[in-house]
Amino acid sequence: MLNANSISRRQLLRSTSCGIGYLALNSVAAEGSSAEKENPLAPKPPHFAPRAKRVIFLCMRGGPSHMETFDYKPKLNADDGKPSKNKNQKFFGSQWKFRRYGASGLWISDLMPHTAKHADNLCLLNGMHTDSNEHAAALTQLHTGNAQFHRPSMGAWVLYGMGTENSNLPGFISIKPPVILGGARNYGSAFLPSIFQGTPLGTMSKSVVQAKIPNLAHPQIHQADQRKQLDLIQQMNRKLLSKRGQDPAVDGLIASYELSYQMQSAFPEVMNVTAETQATLDAYGIGEKKKTNDFGRQCLLARRFAEAGVRFIELTHDNWDHHGGVAKNMPAKCGQIDQPIFALLTDLKQRGMLDDTLVVWGGEFGRTPDDPRGDGRGHNNKGFTIWLAGGGAKPGFVHGATDEYGYEAVSGRVHMHDLHATVLHLLGLEHTRLTYRYAGRNFRLTDVAGNVVKEVLA
Repeated sequence: MLNANSISRRQLLRSTSCGIGYLALNSVAAEGSSAEKENPLAPKPPHFAPRAKRVIFLCMRGGPSHMETFDYKPKLNADDGKPSKNKNQKFFGSQWKFRRYGASGLWISDLMPHTAKHADNLCLLNGMHTDSNEHAAALTQLHTGNAQFHRPSMGAWVLYGMGTENSNLPGFISIKPPVILGGARNYGSAFLPSIFQGTPLGTMSKSVVQAKIPNLAHPQIHQADQRKQLDLIQQMNRKLLSKRGQDPAVDGLIASYELSYQMQSAFPEVMNVTAETQATLDAYGIGEKKKTNDFGRQCLLARRFAEAGVRFIELTHDNWDHHGGVAKNMPAKCGQIDQPIFALLTDLKQRGMLDDTLVVWGGEFGRTPDDPRGDGRGHNNKGFTIWLAGGGAKPGFVHGATDEYGYEAVSGRVHMHDLHATVLHLLGLEHTRLTYRYAGRNFRLTDVAGNVVKEVLA
């Protein structure tokens, strides 16, 4: 048994993973230390009645082309090959047909035939715009609301405002996050307590099959002995906290150690997709040789994490930056995500979860309607599409529009701050009230801007 009388401080530090207890080692463990503080991850009451309980964010890194997916531009197609307003460039019409789907009659490209079956569940924001047409800045703003400064990510703000419904799993999980273009900032907590940052699962460069949480289990100490060891360390940390008073660093440390211990059994269970039926695996397109295998696994994991009570789940699909090779690359990329997204929305709906799960799809910006290279599209931050589904978003609805060529949003314009304000609103959080005091001022996800897009609320 590990206790203050049977193990030295040096032995304690050496026997713990990642040096657990480093803050506590400057204080003396004693019986009767201060009572356990309230868990910062415990569910919190919303500001008002929420429509959604959780978010699944399908991030298409690189900027998917809106005029190839959800923004039909017949004028652009009619003027294909004609000189555009940009010097030495020509209009580049979409090579794929658009059709109307569902009772709502939403125009959706032939590249997304499976997702199109959910037209009556989709809410298209065709008037999106953001501040930068540079990948790193736009991707960071998509995730944090600010491209210039280090700010908490959207998932961290949601977890801070709502807590989580499962004490054995992280409240915010980012599956295969990009290691470039902002990296950990895209799921980080910045000045919020570290317990609210996302838990990365895998990396963009490797298959999700290889995704693991490092150091989840101790290679030498049995779990029962780990529990005794952790109790001692937590006692020391709480004594330190009682001396310091309020300290987010120590609070976060206590909560993260406890969560890490609980995750040892809970995480592998949720990750085990072999527990699903073959019919479910087939629906998501999961199979070693299938092009949908990787993203299908991500989508199935998202449903399993959502079902287990995880508050914010992000999936990332990479390489939508098509400056060339649109004819080859767009069918390939859409083919990798289309069936899995259809399966995810169908699965959530069949389980009665789509009503209170907000699904968000999109990238950091869109593409230009003219062709700088012959078979490609440039960056376009002035107009693009993001869609919402479930969670109180108006189904079978289109809000906003770009001009007849797709250059920029001309009606129903939605800035990234407005999108963030709307996501928080659907979760029952007033974006101007969800603040954190830091460096002498109150910060929020939407900075000093943002309006809820009331037109897209069901």
